[in-house]
Amino acid sequence: MEFDIEENLKKLPKKPGVYIMHAKNDEIIYVGKAINLFNRVHSYFRATKKSAKIEKMVSHINYFEYIVTDSELEALVLECNLIKEHRPQYNTMLRDDKSYPYIKVTVNEEYPRILFARKPHGDTGAAKTKAKLYGPYTSSYSVRETIELINKIYQLRTCNRVLPRDIDKERPCLNYQIHQCQAPCRSGCTNAEKYNEGVRGALDFLEGNYRPILNMLEENMLKASEELRFEDAASYRDLLNSVRDVAQKQKITSSDGADRDVIAMARNEKNAVVAIFFVRDGRIIGRDHFYMTETAGTGDADILGSFLKQFYTGTPFIPPQIMVEQEIEDREVAEEWLSEKRGSKVSILVPRRGIKEKLVELTKKNAEIVLTTDSEKLEREEQRTTRAAQGIADLIGLDNAVRIESYDISNISGFESVGSMVVFENGRPRRSDYRKFRIKTVVGPDDYASMNEVLTRRFTRLKNAEGSEKTEDSFTRYPDLILMDGGRGQVNIALEVLEKLGLDIPVAGMVKDDRHRTRGIYYNNVEQPIDTHSESFHLITRIQDETHRFAITYHRNLRSNAQIHSILDDIQGIGDKRRKALMKEFGSIEAVAEATDEELAAAPGMNVRAAKAVRDFFEARKKGNIMRDETPYEPASEPGEDS
Repeated sequence: MEFDIEENLKKLPKKPGVYIMHAKNDEIIYVGKAINLFNRVHSYFRATKKSAKIEKMVSHINYFEYIVTDSELEALVLECNLIKEHRPQYNTMLRDDKSYPYIKVTVNEEYPRILFARKPHGDTGAAKTKAKLYGPYTSSYSVRETIELINKIYQLRTCNRVLPRDIDKERPCLNYQIHQCQAPCRSGCTNAEKYNEGVRGALDFLEGNYRPILNMLEENMLKASEELRFEDAASYRDLLNSVRDVAQKQKITSSDGADRDVIAMARNEKNAVVAIFFVRDGRIIGRDHFYMTETAGTGDADILGSFLKQFYTGTPFIPPQIMVEQEIEDREVAEEWLSEKRGSKVSILVPRRGIKEKLVELTKKNAEIVLTTDSEKLEREEQRTTRAAQGIADLIGLDNAVRIESYDISNISGFESVGSMVVFENGRPRRSDYRKFRIKTVVGPDDYASMNEVLTRRFTRLKNAEGSEKTEDSFTRYPDLILMDGGRGQVNIALEVLEKLGLDIPVAGMVKDDRHRTRGIYYNNVEQPIDTHSESFHLITRIQDETHRFAITYHRNLRSNAQIHSILDDIQGIGDKRRKALMKEFGSIEAVAEATDEELAAAPGMNVRAAKAVRDFFEARKKGNIMRDETPYEPASEPGEDS
């Protein structure tokens, strides 16, 4: 499906998210985040002055895609993940392996601490301890302020002492004196039960129950303001904003470092889109979406189940956890099948709460946006492909024209005559089924005879494949319709070949006008009237142009190969290196032909045996025993060539 940049710019949502720029070869060349995707992506394509780097990047954009998030913070974290994964060419400012802060709670200590951490799986502090991680967050300042706030409220320790080993070894620090620490380092000040009650309160806040602290700060701020203690009120206000920043829910990255796929679906009356987010090592590293066909009358669970079976049949990696938006049929069987393919246990989960449920909701939201923005494009694409092909079938009275094969001949005065076979399925080119033919039995520019040879070879292969167990390929499949590049003459040649082979396949001709433009379609000895503004007519034109292009390109390649052929290539034992050495040594073919055996053997890379082969070759030519025209250059068969 062709990507219309102007059309897709209009459909961008005015939401936060990440945009991904692709070049013609699908390479990701830039990843960016935006508070408003509509405004940000539009800015690249406006006629305003940009830096040379941005101008160059925009000139290479072939298409773009985007992922919607719930906040700018999530967009920023996702942007970082995608840049680390894909290393885009133009993201030079973000190639610094930027890390984001986490809050680390050392829950395996008898008296846990709340710490600031940059490396979620690394060591923080003097002792290497397992920890519970929260984050990532975008503001280091807010994280540090929140840690300080929690420690003040619950009077948790900030020191690196190893407790209970170091109890009473030193006097308590200043925090105890100012009533900001319970001093578990001193006997009689607190106990593990009381201390851990404060830790549980801190964990409760970090896991989302932050309303009690926010209410307390708001009350203190208002009270200080009423009492004209404006400095204290400002301090409470700043702490309140810090807590709000940190309290924002995070779905883009999880601290468990898990690999999982997240799958959700959106549908309307005609179409369904399944979106999948790929989470690796706890980070979203990419996403994809798939259009599901024939969904009318099918339940959501059945569509999701069908997608799982088809997608994981072909994908090389299956994560240990797959999250879906609703239960699928035969979940246990699917888990068993996936576990066998992976070689270890695979679980299919339906999250009901928490961050995982939010991640499924985010995936579904992206599926809905794809479905909404692409519905018009899908409708247009269906009209110009599937419906256009059916329109051709209706025009000439066929049930369908799912598979159409088209043929053409290309030569210059009979030199290097070639034939081409182009295949369209459901109105789209199926390039893997294209085939090339070098004409073997026809001398001179006889297009009818050449076409007879091409069609005989193609459909003889089809007849021979009947009843066999060969893998299905282009030569073993029946077309619904054959289109010839021409009128009555070419159609009659095809009908003669099919009759001779006992095959009954409809054949039509693509007729041109005096200006060599497609005019209509010839079928059953009648040129069928066709609306030149219809999608069916445009499809016929595309098929005809593609058939021409494929034949002419192949013929041009053969001519180029023939032009660089040297007569020395026909000598046994003279390869590319010796040919170049002889031409460098003697300067011309005539000089090589006149050289003596001794002179030939003395040339770089040559020996007595090779020199004798050269001498015998040219002696035979002088006697008329070898003619250049009898040994035409035969390049190796290209992929798709029927040699």
